[in-house]
Amino acid sequence: MDIFIQLLQLFGILCIAFVVGKLLSKINLPSILGWLITGMVFGPCLVGLASQDLIDATYYKIIIKCFECFAGVMIGSEINFKKLKSFGKQITVITLFQSLGTFLVVSLAFCLIFHFTGVPIYLGFIFGGIALATAPAPVLSIVDQYKTKGPVTSTLVPMAALDDIIGVIVFFTVISIVSGLVGGEDAMPVYGIILMVLMPFVIGISIGFISCLIGKYLKGKVSYFVSFILSLLVCFGLGIICDIFLFKSFALNYLLIGMAFSATWANLAPDNKQQDVLKWFAPILSFSLIIVIVNLGMPLDYRSIAGTGIYTLIYIVFRSVGKIGGAALGGVVSKAQPTVKKFLGLTLLPHSGVSLVFAGIAINMLSGVDNESVKILQGTIAAAAIINEIIAVIVAKFAFKWAGEIPQTSIKKTESNPLTK
Repeated sequence: MDIFIQLLQLFGILCIAFVVGKLLSKINLPSILGWLITGMVFGPCLVGLASQDLIDATYYKIIIKCFECFAGVMIGSEINFKKLKSFGKQITVITLFQSLGTFLVVSLAFCLIFHFTGVPIYLGFIFGGIALATAPAPVLSIVDQYKTKGPVTSTLVPMAALDDIIGVIVFFTVISIVSGLVGGEDAMPVYGIILMVLMPFVIGISIGFISCLIGKYLKGKVSYFVSFILSLLVCFGLGIICDIFLFKSFALNYLLIGMAFSATWANLAPDNKQQDVLKWFAPILSFSLIIVIVNLGMPLDYRSIAGTGIYTLIYIVFRSVGKIGGAALGGVVSKAQPTVKKFLGLTLLPHSGVSLVFAGIAINMLSGVDNESVKILQGTIAAAAIINEIIAVIVAKFAFKWAGEIPQTSIKKTESNPLTK
């Protein structure tokens, strides 16, 4: 009965999020902002309609992972290897510059400050490792809402996958080194990092290939769509099995699983069947984005903003410098189009979900070993997640607008229905 009530409360929050998102879209703000704020307001830290017990429940985490897998379809369906062949090197160069550049800028800034304030220097590298990752779901929801199209969108969507891979590798490398220095026990071995990075691709690509083979023998559109959904659920199920029996925690990136599956499918399935499937899948994708974003907002505690002081400001400012400057420099080196150089970095600022997960791992590693650093890390990242996410979503929307990638027809449709396809 408790589970039923919790799910009913969750459904109520999602309905409120939908309405708030629709109202914000009418004043030309991204619907995601309404979803995020709704999650934060009705989460355990404020109204408490969604309790901490719900967020910590295994069944709830499994539900969220399922919808993350579904949301990943949006990334993969846009990855066409024939199109990427012409500018794949450009995407790689820009991603390396903006991700590693952010790590270096944030790490250097905090290391210098911590050197003069007596805080352990290694905490600066942990901040850098957390800062470099980007959460694709918030920006992708803007792409979905406004139907953005152009060089910035074409670069951003495939970059989301590569950025996540680099983020995982750098962060867990830093955590492993710091754990060895301070004597922590939660360091992940090298083979674990490699498995964590490769497993989503192994699962997604394998099932995507099998799904396309089966699809050759399916004639009806409905049967093909059902096969697509069932294959996606198999991907999700295999991810859960790996997490339970291999990693003993929810370690895999389910956005990447969904992305790998849909990218394989998008490059092997016939074009005419792809159009029908993606059209029918659109409402599922929209709902998936809502629940994923609402979930990102739920753990955010508004009280963390007070008392975090200069560290939060430093984190937000230098992470922005790394992302915007790194993307611009990478664009120059790779000879990207002018709009990519100017505006891509502005779309890379959201990352609350990733930052909170990474911060939680670092806090567990430092707890009982360096409690002062835990307090600094916990307060700074939580406050930055709230402030940065709200500002970053608005900035990302305007970045697409300034780049000329939001069609006027999309704005008009969005004002009447934020989930119009």
